[in-house]
Amino acid sequence: MTAGPLPPDPRIPVRLLAPGEPPPAGAAVLAEGEPPPLPPDGRPVARFDLPASGHALGCACCAPRNPAAVALDRLFLMRVRGETAFFAEVAAIARSERGAAAIRAALAGDPLARARFRAA
Repeated sequence: MTAGPLPPDPRIPVRLLAPGEPPPAGAAVLAEGEPPPLPPDGRPVARFDLPASGHALGCACCAPRNPAAVALDRLFLMRVRGETAFFAEVAAIARSERGAAAIRAALAGDPLARARFRAA
């Protein structure tokens, strides 16, 4: 038996935006800290704050889970519960290199985030 072509990846793509780049229409927003002003179109927004710590992201003594992964969970639950408009992608806004690293770490290493989302 030969394997056929792989089906498309059903996970929700997350794109890390360049500084100042506006999120595309219809995309949910994942933001480090307070998000920039957004159009009043009802798009879902989940924010996260990084703890003030010198330890690595996900350090067991500081935080059981990456704050970006927890924010992605909130977006996913809003979507599946029908609490927000449907979205097919997430625009991630990082205000710092630590924030961008947290988003990348969530997509690469958090089991729940990896099951639901993928880097775009």
